[in-house]
Amino acid sequence: MDRKTARIITLLAIAVSLQACTWVKPTEGGDTVVVAQAQGINNCERKGAVDSVLKSQVAGVQRNATKVAGELETLARNEAARMGGDTIVAESKIQDGAQTFGVYRCRS
Repeated sequence: MDRKTARIITLLAIAVSLQACTWVKPTEGGDTVVVAQAQGINNCERKGAVDSVLKSQVAGVQRNATKVAGELETLARNEAARMGGDTIVAESKIQDGAQTFGVYRCRS
């Protein structure tokens, strides 16, 4: 095997292993924010919206869709806590590593 082929195989192995990594961690406030469905926010105050964005591909390799969705939610939960919210609701589908969430205050 020549050097170029070995390098390509190494880069692909790294990219595939990075798919399993979770890069976004919940903040102290974000870990208390809940994810709800639209019908679960009847008596809540809307605080605004947040656009969560991250890389859905690493080195040209598509990341695991479940991991991407979870990280987008975590980003939204972290931002909701900073906005004074305690609940988020997805307002769009995931597209190119981005999703919009409504931020609500439901608990007193």
